[in-house]
Order: sequence, then C-alpha cells, then structure tokens
Amino acid sequence: MAKEFRFEELIKRLQAAERELEAELQAYLAEQRDKFHYTLENGRVKFESEFKAFQQRYRVGAWRYLKEAKLSYILTAPIIYGMVIPLALLDLSLTLYQHLCFRVYGIPLVKRADYFAIDRHLLSYLNAIEKLNCVYCGYGNGVIAYGREITARTEQFWCPIKHARKAAGTHDRADKFLEYGDANAWRERLKLLRADWGDSE
Repeated sequence: MAKEFRFEELIKRLQAAERELEAELQAYLAEQRDKFHYTLENGRVKFESEFKAFQQRYRVGAWRYLKEAKLSYILTAPIIYGMVIPLALLDLSLTLYQHLCFRVYGIPLVKRADYFAIDRHLLSYLNAIEKLNCVYCGYGNGVIAYGREITARTEQFWCPIKHARKAAGTHDRADKFLEYGDANAWRERLKLLRADWGDSE
C-alpha cells in the first residue's frame, strides 16, 4: 500500500512539473511570436505585412528547388505521397470507430482538431513544393497523434494494466494503469479507471 501511495505522489509531482513547463513553453512561444512578428487570431496565424514581404526574399522558386534536389529525393517522392491514402483511410476509420464505439462504452470522444497543426504553409519563405510537404507532414503526424489518443482511451477502458517492460513512447494514460500482476487491483479498480478520464472531456 505504501508503494502505491508513493507512486501516486510521484505522478502528482510529475504532473505539477509538466504544468510548470507548459507555462514556460507558452511564455517562450509568446516571445517567438513577438520576435517573428505574427499573432494568433482565433487559432489562425497572421503576419505583419512588412515582415511577410521580408520573408518572401528568402523563398527559392519551385523550379529551382526541383533542379537542385537530389534525384533520389525526386524518385522516392511518390512513395512518400502515396502514404496519404492509408493515412486518410486511417483517419476516417478512427473517426468512425470512436463515434460508434466510444458512445457505447461511455468514453469521451477525442476532439480531432486538437491533434492537427497545419499552419507552416502560411510561411512566405516556403515555395509551393515546400508548403505541400509541410501540409503533408502536419496531416500525417496529426492522424498518428489522433489515433494514439483514441487507442490510449480504448486501452484505458479495456486493459489498463502496465506492461512488465516499459516500451518507448508509452502514452501518458499508462501512468495510472494497474500494476502488472496485481490481480486484486484488477477486480477492485477497473471500474474506477473506466470512469477516470482526467482532462480529456
């Protein structure tokens, strides 16, 4: 019991440190917005017109960009862009899955928009190809992050048990999962974990 209490205290300290670091990060981002002359208005980036013109001087035209690109980069581009099809199918499947299943289980829905940051195409120093690349990366990483949260909530509902071995990139929800091998906790605390969604709602 003492070990369990100590673990919960450690988690609380870790969460407090995360909140403190998040506040520092937000202050840093505000400094960067001032430094590079842009604001966020209703989630949309808006550059000062003079700074936008300044950025355009650094843009390399699309044709020159292609001429200077390595041949191997050009030849592998269709493989990269071909991945948009499975990503879009995954995106659709995840959305259908959570809307159909989470409502049945009583799991709060994951807000899709929270996981997608597609804004780098607004940078004037990028050419059309670079902007397309940035949209692709923002979308691809958004789908994976969105899927990860849906899968994490599914895991919390159906099998919230820590693994015997810590895997790289374990999601934050696993911190409150039950200890591996603790059969008593599985029977006593499963319902509590199925109701504990923290800040997800």
